[in-house]
Amino acid sequence: MENKQKKEIIKNIQDKETAQIEEATRNGKKKIIVMGLGNLLFTDEGLGVHAIRQIEAGYVFSPEVALIDGGTLGLILLEYLEEASHFLCIDAVKAGQAPGSLVRLEGEELPRYLGVKMSQHQMGFQEVLALASLRGTLPEEMVLIGVQPESLEWGTELSPTVAAALPAVTGAVLELLGRWGVSAMPKG
Repeated sequence: MENKQKKEIIKNIQDKETAQIEEATRNGKKKIIVMGLGNLLFTDEGLGVHAIRQIEAGYVFSPEVALIDGGTLGLILLEYLEEASHFLCIDAVKAGQAPGSLVRLEGEELPRYLGVKMSQHQMGFQEVLALASLRGTLPEEMVLIGVQPESLEWGTELSPTVAAALPAVTGAVLELLGRWGVSAMPKG
């Protein structure tokens, strides 16, 4: 694939996601961003992206919720973070627990997570959080829901252990959104 084609694909994705955010922010409504981070080329590192895709395929949310495939976009994520009143991140987290364990971090716990460098793309997200903090634009609430990876080897599928944790991730996301006043309607 040529660079021009790659740039067009990235721009189309960004335009779609920007439209989702703009729709969610009309009329001063609460802005909730649910973002999956990760690299689909490194097995369990792709957890966040796999989870977002599964949630998007299974549920419909009200317009104030935007589901974003953040992949490994780094500083591009600043715009999404700054637009959110509530930010929920889904990611693989090396927390020293058993593979497949659910990890939940909130508010001030996120900088501790970032200080330990637990993700291959985390430095970009750490910079995003630092910039938003310096600009005074951090969301009111920030939560990270993750899973302890079993494998970060080259491969496009989650390990069986982490794949088995996807329903727990979805449940944790839906529970948190419920706390934030959002309900999900199952598709189909």
